[in-house]
Amino acid sequence: MPIPEEVTGEEIDKDVRQELQSLPKTLADDVAKNLVMVARLIDEDPEGAYGYSKVALRLASRVAAVREAAGFAAYANQKYSEALAEFRAARRMTGSVELWPVMADCERGLGRPEKALDMAGAPEVNKLDKAGQVEMRLVAAGARRDLEQLDAAIVTLQSPELASHSVQPWTARLRYAYADALLAVGREGEAREWFAKAVEADRDGSTDASDRLAELDGVDFVDALDEGEAAEAAETVEAAAKTEAEDEVKVKDDDEVDVEDEDAVNGDED
Repeated sequence: MPIPEEVTGEEIDKDVRQELQSLPKTLADDVAKNLVMVARLIDEDPEGAYGYSKVALRLASRVAAVREAAGFAAYANQKYSEALAEFRAARRMTGSVELWPVMADCERGLGRPEKALDMAGAPEVNKLDKAGQVEMRLVAAGARRDLEQLDAAIVTLQSPELASHSVQPWTARLRYAYADALLAVGREGEAREWFAKAVEADRDGSTDASDRLAELDGVDFVDALDEGEAAEAAETVEAAAKTEAEDEVKVKDDDEVDVEDEDAVNGDED
């Protein structure tokens, strides 16, 4: 797959670059460039990211960072079985539990929420950092909702992290999930409050909390017309106005003709 000239491979994280040092330099550079493309495209073009991840995987399948990138690319394309296999491979290579929450979410994607809940209660969770524990809580709440255990999902999300006033990278998503869970059981007033709190914490637009809040408030947003559509709309309005004016003139002329005919008839009678 083509790689833009400006991509050098130096853009990748230094820890990943260190992992690639076990490869011949030319090969390491090629793998690095493909990993850069995966990172660039995974949000906007997941299918493209998946293609680059397969190239990197073909070149260096024994590198944990490559297996992890391939896992996330597959995950972004909802290829949960493939993603889970790649995450497991990366975990075997590194011994890290960092991928535990996303592995559990793959189980959800495969229709196995019970397995995800088992993983949420496993000893590995205690080894996660704070961000990982919050992510695991989100996955567990999602699994509860998959099982239609809506009240249990709400309880799962209730935590010191949710109650905290400090804003962390996970705060907006946690508040959003809690608001959505409340809304699912009909607690609309509380849901609105938490969607508003999610908006306050969502500095990078990672959720659509503002849209959900507006929806609850009964506000409808109309997409702005682009220049072409605006011009076309203006022409339509102008044409309609012109037609209406012409119709008014025609009616006026017809009325005048009727008056003249009436005067003529009256004249004849006289």
